[in-house]
Amino acid sequence: QIRRARLQQLRQQQGSPGGGGEGSQEDAKRQREAEARSSLLSQVLTPDAADRLGRIRLVKESRATAVENHLITLARSGQLRTKVTEEQLKDLLASVAEQQEEQAAKITITRKGGGGGWDSDDLDDLLEGV
Repeated sequence: QIRRARLQQLRQQQGSPGGGGEGSQEDAKRQREAEARSSLLSQVLTPDAADRLGRIRLVKESRATAVENHLITLARSGQLRTKVTEEQLKDLLASVAEQQEEQAAKITITRKGGGGGWDSDDLDDLLEGV
């Protein structure tokens, strides 16, 4: 029984067909989405621009993903009339980098207790015991 239970546990962790099969369906769905993305990007990018985006992905994957998402949004809304050149991609990269830096700069820190310092009530409470 222990062996069967352990075998079943291993199958579920690996996502094998005997363990439910939900993992393989999700993997297939992700693969189809990735293929659709790459197909759409190949339609809207020139070969030089696609090559540059691939090199950017090697260095900063989050930035490349943000650019891809923006390009896909533009393509689906019909705002791209021609293929995006490498120069246009550079401009788009600059604007995405600027947006990401602005978002990173908007971090605010709030402290509990209204400032964390002493006030006159705290001093009165302390002196009452003396």
